[in-house]
Amino acid sequence: MSTSKKRLNITLPKDVRLYIQKLAVRDQMPEATKAAQLLQMALEIEEDAYFAKVADMRVSKKARFISHDKFWAKVL
Repeated sequence: MSTSKKRLNITLPKDVRLYIQKLAVRDQMPEATKAAQLLQMALEIEEDAYFAKVADMRVSKKARFISHDKFWAKVL
């Protein structure tokens, strides 16, 4: 049976493989599913860090703020 998901072959250090095996057993799921789940969580953490950095760059004492209503009045 074919799958619509893209496969990715990676080489893992022995300790990482062991941790994934143990987590997969604990969560009663295949190792590949657990690895994909962990990668997705890591990407979400990276995304959060990126947007936090962008937000920090935008925050300044000279920043001019407008109300929610004024913003949407201009947009619409």
